[in-house]
This record gives sequence, structure tokens and C-alpha cells, in this order.
Amino acid sequence: MATALPVANAAQVRRYARTLARRHPGALTTALALHGLAAAAGLAGPRLLGALVEGVSQGDRSTPVDQIVLAIVGFVVAQSVLLRLAHIASARLGERVLAALREEFVDRILALPLATVERAGTGDLLTRTSRDVSALSRTVRLAVPETLIAVVTAGFVLGALLLVGPLLVLPCLVAVPVLVAGTRWYLRRATAGYLRENAAYSDITDGISETVEGSRTTEALRQEARRRARTDADIRRSYAAERYTLWLRTIFFPVTEIGYLVPVVTTLVVGGWFYLEGWVSLGQVTAATLYAQQLIEPVDRLLAWLDELQIGGASLARLLGVAAPADPAPADFALANPAPTGAAPAGPARDGTGYPLGTGRLAARDVTFAYREGRDVLHGVTLVPEPGERLAMVGPSGAGKSTLGRLLAGVHTARLGAVTVDGRPLTGLPLTELRRHVALVTQEHHVFIGTLRENVAMVRPSATDADVRAALAAVDALDWTDALPDGLATVVGAGGHPLTAAQAQQLALARLVLADPHTLVLDEATSLIDPRAARRLERSLAAVLEGRTVIAIAHRLFSAHDADRVAVVEDGRITELGPHAELLARGGSYADLWRSWHGPRS
Repeated sequence: MATALPVANAAQVRRYARTLARRHPGALTTALALHGLAAAAGLAGPRLLGALVEGVSQGDRSTPVDQIVLAIVGFVVAQSVLLRLAHIASARLGERVLAALREEFVDRILALPLATVERAGTGDLLTRTSRDVSALSRTVRLAVPETLIAVVTAGFVLGALLLVGPLLVLPCLVAVPVLVAGTRWYLRRATAGYLRENAAYSDITDGISETVEGSRTTEALRQEARRRARTDADIRRSYAAERYTLWLRTIFFPVTEIGYLVPVVTTLVVGGWFYLEGWVSLGQVTAATLYAQQLIEPVDRLLAWLDELQIGGASLARLLGVAAPADPAPADFALANPAPTGAAPAGPARDGTGYPLGTGRLAARDVTFAYREGRDVLHGVTLVPEPGERLAMVGPSGAGKSTLGRLLAGVHTARLGAVTVDGRPLTGLPLTELRRHVALVTQEHHVFIGTLRENVAMVRPSATDADVRAALAAVDALDWTDALPDGLATVVGAGGHPLTAAQAQQLALARLVLADPHTLVLDEATSLIDPRAARRLERSLAAVLEGRTVIAIAHRLFSAHDADRVAVVEDGRITELGPHAELLARGGSYADLWRSWHGPRS
């Protein structure tokens, strides 16, 4: 089962919301001011109508009825214009905030360590980048502005009600306990409910994605029933989660409907009694009843969008949770390898083995690693490539070669022991600095939508066309790139000029050449190219990467033949380490591998 990415807590969500508000003080002030003016314009009508009723009831023929009616019409028109301007200002603010949220989310996604993404699986990440972003978009563009409008309008209406007569506010207070109790009951349950709903949807996405990607394997192994059962179970959990949130709404909405209708009735009834007692005038009762009626709309809007705010809050918590959570750093290398007591020797600083620092030396010492607790796949491995050395890692499938390569590239963190560069723990380095030291290229390559030049130069945007062509030449890709319709300007990727898997692999290697790290980990990096072309490519790369440390993981043993040293990995341990000829002479595991792959000749 995939490990879901973290979710931000309520305090983090509130803090981030305050940060967003502080980023746009002018736009927020303008939107609130316009909503306030619109609300104030809407308050004039009931007050003027109350004055008109009072004048008529008193038999005052001097009451300017026509002027009052024209004033009411004028305020209604003014309120409509102000509301339109307020909605436009709120929409602009919402779009700015949403754009910032999306940009920051992309930054967080790109900063995620590969190990974190692999543990989480595709379902959770896809749900956050699609469903959660969509839900948050609706919240920012609609729910937040509508809620602001409701709060401002309700505040102005209550203020106007107080000015009409403090006694007439008392009937409205009857609904407060109902609304407060219902809202608190709902809020205590809604956030957790919507988080479960989104998590269940992630499971569905993850399961369907696995089923589609592995459809041929599923069919070959006759596992269709198991995959259907997994999907059915995921759907049942999602149905239960959505049914729970629907149940919350079926309780909350009827309670609130009663809560905001009660004030109108009580204001009319109690206000009539106050009028009979002579405590208030008929005009005051009329205005107060109209204000109570007017209060329904903002309260109804607020409660209607409160549910959307809970959905958006849950989505924001999931998006904020993608905050580049790094694997826990290993124990400090200096603590694990204390320097000897006494005076420090003269000369340059050195690492734990006495090698001078600053040379970019990568070292793995006594590393143990497990994907699952209690099931180690690497057991106390020590591997210290020499700077500038070409080291090949070979061994049977499942022996731990790729896992060790990922440790050396800083993708995974050792459970015990440490992987260091210049004596510094590799996984403790910022990602940008880490990739300047070590780069990993695997069998899996992605061609981005854009020109061929952009695909190669993305690791160094300042690279010239000559630099890009030199990188492509280093991986034997100039022949086919020059043959493209527009050369380096040819658009590739989805919807563009199609590239074969081998060509995509060459693009990835060209990026690596242009990135120019001092240590490279190649995990079957030429597996999609035919053996003869792969051998020629590796020889070309060897010339270009002269002076850099190269760790090549491969099943094709000509890589080992050309390497300075060969490490044989078996059952999570390095069983043999040395030059090709020396290992052949020993007649051990490597010699057996070589004979089985190449025949009896060496």
C-alpha cells in the first residue's frame, strides 16, 4: 500500500491564508470596501420604507412619498453597480491568489525527493494535482469572495438594526444558539470527513492507474478478479466517505434553514407586541422586520458556502502538505566517524578515510537499507569510488544494484551507515546542490513538451546552441536530430514530433552531459538502445566524461569490461570488487557471470 503524502494541520492552513491576505493588501482592501459600500447602499431602502410607513400611519400628509420612492430606486441602482464592481474586484483577487497557489504547488512538487514520490504512488499525487487544485480553484474564485460578501453584508445589516432600535435586535438573538450549535457540530466533523473523502479518491486513482499500466501483466497472470476486487473495495470506501459528508450536510442545512428564518418571525411578532406596549414605533417595526428579512440572504450565502470552504480547506491542507518532505537525514558523519584525539595534522582537510576534501569524493560506508521495516535489502555495504573512476556494478536481478545506485545518488536514505560527498551526508544537502554533485539517469525518461533545444538545455538554460549540439554529439544523437524538420527548434513531446524510446534515452544522456556533475550514476541508462549502438554510445560518453566519476549499473557486461573496477552485488552485499581481469582470474561470481554472458573467452 502506498504511503500518502503529508497533510498540513489547521494552524498551518490558517497561517498560510493570513500570508496570502498580506500579499495583496490593496486588492483585498478595495474588494472589502466595495462590498461594504454595496451593503450600505442596500440598507437605505428598509430605513426609508420604515419612515414612509411611519408617516402614513401618523397621517402626515407632508411626507414626500415620491422623493422617498425615487431615493429607494436610486439606492437599489447604486447597490447593483457597486455589487458588480465588488464582484469584479473579488474575482481579480481570487485569480491572483489562485495563480500564486498553483505556482507554489508546482514548486513543491518539483522539490519532492524521488523516494517520497515513489512511496506515495501516483494516485495521491495525481489527485492533489487535479481534484484538489480544482476544488481549491472553486473555493478561491467563488467561495472566499461570496463569504466575504456575506460577512460584510451581515455586519452592516446588524449595525443598521441596532440603529433602528436596540430592543428590536433581541428577537434576532433567538436564532443564535441554533446557528452556533449547528455550525460547531458541523465544523468539528466536516474537515476530517472531507480529508477522508479525498484520500479515498486518491486510492481509487492509484488502483485504476496501476490496473491500466499493468493490464498486460494482470491478464497474463489471470489476476483480473483481484484487480476488480481492489477497485470495488476502493469504491466502497469512497462511497462511505462521501455518504458521511452528505449525511453531515443533510443535518446541517435543515438546522440552519430554521435558524435564519426564525428571526423574521420573532421580529414581526415581538416587534408587534413592543409596538402595542408603546416601546417602539410602527416604522421601527417595519424597518426591523425588513432588515431581519434582509439578513437571511447573507446568512444563507455564508452557510451555503461554508461547506465549500470546508472542501477548499481540506484541499489546501493536502496541497500545503506537499512541502518537499525530505527523508530523515542520517546521523552526522562527523559523529559516526570521530576524528582521533590530539593535534590535527597539517595540510588540507580530509574525510573519514584521510582523502582530501573538496575533490567531490562520493563514499558509502556500512549502509543498510530497507523499503519495509524489518526487511533489509542492503546489508552493511561499503563502496568508495575513486574520483574520476569508472565503476561498474553488476549482479543478478534483484541483488540490490539499483537500490545501491539510488542511495549513491541521494534518492534514498540509508537506515544505517551514511553516504557522503566530501565528508558531508548526501541527503542533508539542498536538492540544487545535491544535483551539482551527483546525477542519476535511469531507464525511465520523459520528453517534455517543447523544442528539442529546450528539452536538452533545461538543466542549463544559459547554454548556447553550440553547447546543446556538443552534448547531443557526445551521445551520438546528431544524425537524427539534424534530420528533424526544424532541427533544434523541432517541437517534441506530447502532440509534437514523436521520438523513439532510444532517442528519448539519448536526450536524457545529453541533458546529463550538459548538467556536468562530477559524479554520475547510470542505472541501465542505455538499455533501450541496441547493443552495438549502446557500446558505441558508452565509448563516446567515456571520452566526454573523462575525469568524472561514473557508476554504471548494467546487465550488459561490456560496461564492466571497459570499467576501471567492477563491483559484484549479490543478495544486498558487495561480494567482489576489483578490475575486470583480476575478477576473471579469481574464478568467482563475476567470472561465472562473464562466461554465461560472453562465452568462455575473456
